[in-house]
Amino acid sequence: MPSSPQAASSAILERDGRFLLIRRINPPMADLYAFPGGRAEPGETPEETAVREFLEETGIAVRNPVLFATYDLKSERQGGPHFMLSVFKVEADADIEAVAADDAADAGWYTVEEIRRLPVPPSVRECAERLAVEIAAR
Repeated sequence: MPSSPQAASSAILERDGRFLLIRRINPPMADLYAFPGGRAEPGETPEETAVREFLEETGIAVRNPVLFATYDLKSERQGGPHFMLSVFKVEADADIEAVAADDAADAGWYTVEEIRRLPVPPSVRECAERLAVEIAAR
């Protein structure tokens, strides 16, 4: 019987048309670039998970999470992890620098063109593409 999906959240912080990505250390996403995020802890709302994980992985305290997208992420392999991912847009003070920590090997700011060339999960590429259109329309 398939297990029920685990709740997970990630958060998108954009500055001047660039998005903050981290390079993951641990499986199942090792060496992929992604928006900061991770698994929910018991009793957490998706918003709380996104804000906590962002702080843990980048050192940046974000605020005002707004739901942007949801994904049902099933593993390719039998019995692999299954996540319900909530992706939020967040805000932060512009002068705070990201420092990779916790599950993050590196943190950096990337344009959508750069993201297209990085090893990223499809959900990250899709969100970046959608946001690039929003930014261009501003």
